[in-house]
Amino acid sequence: MRLKEKPLGFIINFFLGIAWASVLIGVATPFFSSYHFGLLDILISAFIGALPGLVVILLLEHIITIKEKHYELKKQTKILEQILEKLDKQIIKE
Repeated sequence: MRLKEKPLGFIINFFLGIAWASVLIGVATPFFSSYHFGLLDILISAFIGALPGLVVILLLEHIITIKEKHYELKKQTKILEQILEKLDKQIIKE
């Protein structure tokens, strides 16, 4: 789990698993249901079948990236506040 929040991380990972399963089903279904058509037709329908799952995966990964960026910005803000406090103490001493 990449997210620090356990419930949110569990939910996002669960949905990622569902999305990958839908990609697999979307790709496998055309191969088994329309094998008598040409190879190009099967590849196009496999791509179209996998597309919704891939879009969901991109959205969930984007959510994960946004949350990780938020955590990093919080850490940077804390460090900058500590630096500012030290500088203020040095200015006051002088």
